[in-house]
Amino acid sequence: MPPVRNQNFATWFARGAVGLVFAINLSCALAFITYPENYAAGFELSGVPGVVVVRAFGILFLMWNATYPPVVHQPGRQLTLFQVILAQQVIGLAGESWMLFELPPGHLALQQTGLRFIFFDGLGLLLMAAAYAVLRRTR
Repeated sequence: MPPVRNQNFATWFARGAVGLVFAINLSCALAFITYPENYAAGFELSGVPGVVVVRAFGILFLMWNATYPPVVHQPGRQLTLFQVILAQQVIGLAGESWMLFELPPGHLALQQTGLRFIFFDGLGLLLMAAAYAVLRRTR
């Protein structure tokens, strides 16, 4: 395969990987902001405090994902920002795993919520790390 094709594939693979994770994160953020009462029980929260905390999680998701659009647009020119995204994903996965392992027995809802975040962040990290590696290899 000529180098141009390899670069083209790497660019589109990176766009697809980062774009997919971004879209799912954005969907989660908007759901947390718009319908926080639907998710509060998963964090063992309820009432006004539950709504406020889950909505805040949604806002934090939006803040965290502000780095994604430039990488989706020009992954080959945004390698440093791509590294930041990968670091954010590692931090999230490590933090979620640590919280799950520190969770005392009797918190099934928190355990299930933590496992969902770990599963998604783990898959997202693998997909985006593979895309980053392909992109770097073709440069």
